[in-house]
Amino acid sequence: MSSMTDHPPTPGSNGFFSKQATVAPAGFSRWMVPPAALAVHLCIGQAYAFSVFNGPLTKVIGITQSAPEDWTLTTLGWIFSLAIVFLGLSAAFAGKWLERVGPRRTMFTAACCFGGGFIVSAIGVWLHQIVLLYLGYGVIGGIGLGLGYVSPVSTLIRWFPDRRGMATGMAIMGFGGGAMIAAPLSVALMNHFKSETSIGVAETFVVLGIAYFISMTIGALAIRIPAKDWKPAGWTPPETSHKMITRNHVHIDQALKTPQFYLIWLVLFLNVTAGIGILGQASVMIQESFKNTVTAAAAAGFVGLLSLFNMGGRFVWASTSDYIGRKNTYFIFFALGAVLYYAVPGFASSGNIALFVLSYCVILSMYGGGFATVPAYLADMFGTAFVGGIHGRLLTAWAAAGVAGPVLVNYIRAYEVAHGVAKADAYTMTVHIMAVLLVVGFVCNLLINRVDDKHHMSDTQLAGQ
Repeated sequence: MSSMTDHPPTPGSNGFFSKQATVAPAGFSRWMVPPAALAVHLCIGQAYAFSVFNGPLTKVIGITQSAPEDWTLTTLGWIFSLAIVFLGLSAAFAGKWLERVGPRRTMFTAACCFGGGFIVSAIGVWLHQIVLLYLGYGVIGGIGLGLGYVSPVSTLIRWFPDRRGMATGMAIMGFGGGAMIAAPLSVALMNHFKSETSIGVAETFVVLGIAYFISMTIGALAIRIPAKDWKPAGWTPPETSHKMITRNHVHIDQALKTPQFYLIWLVLFLNVTAGIGILGQASVMIQESFKNTVTAAAAAGFVGLLSLFNMGGRFVWASTSDYIGRKNTYFIFFALGAVLYYAVPGFASSGNIALFVLSYCVILSMYGGGFATVPAYLADMFGTAFVGGIHGRLLTAWAAAGVAGPVLVNYIRAYEVAHGVAKADAYTMTVHIMAVLLVVGFVCNLLINRVDDKHHMSDTQLAGQ
């Protein structure tokens, strides 16, 4: 394949971590690659479970209850926000490096950063220095998140040109499901290490840092890339006349000069914004919408159900896109999502918990599906030569949505309550705004068409990469 074209020799270019060393031998089964990708994504998916540490971290000094010197939840909230921001930044700025050095070195670097971030954070807890948690999990760990997120995905796209959606769905499903492992594991470890003088968080960080480093390193060692011009047995590339799938390639820098990149950026941003704010407030939202009906335990079950649909939607929707097309898949996300968001307040006011829960489960499945479908969308539009780097730059949309979504949900709700709106009705304006955002996303998706031929790389340019 053109994306596997050799680069000019550089010092150490033939070492164990070099791109050349990861080229698969003849007869290698491509089905060995998804487990390697999952070994990374199941680890970095821990990010979605970081909130389990927030409560204990407010009692590092007080142990049983918060002391005046302890950190507040607002102070701690920046740790996760920093991690998501640096996920987006590292994925964006390391794109060219990723394509040059290959997935093994990138994934190993991600393992060092993500595992090391936990160790630095543990030291921060022991010294009670919040800046070390910001640096450890937020900055260093966030860089590990970004590198670990994009490198396995771009590799899978090259191994599965016939099933791009399914391949990316497998890996990104792991990111969605990582929290389901991390949350109970983290709680169990904190309970194990808890003592009269320790809340158990620092020790848990050390164990997780080591465990994640080992797992992600195993994935890095197992990863392989296909040889130049490899393709699945019996598979024929789509005709060049296919409207939305190209057989050409667009350079990572040239992609930023196309309207398609920015339209897909908006598509991802609007889809994520409409889901991420709700995901963060799901427990409070259902309790306030059905006051005296839904208990805290039931609300926790609702959050768990949303996580299942978020995870499952990544595989189901991305796989479906292989058959109906990426553009049509996003049409469903935006049209159905807008209808459901508009209808949800009515379900709440009528006391219909079943339809309320079902609506949000479908919405969150499409939220997850949006993450998993977009890498294949990019490969269809820009080719596979630089898809990892282009995907990395597109993930700045996730970082932006990670700020915009919660801000919309939290501040609009606060404004409504402050102006006398009952808490049960305070989310009505928010979800109607989400519906409008999805309509805008529908229009952006409608405007996407194939990339103009002038942006495609020539054979000579490809050979020089």
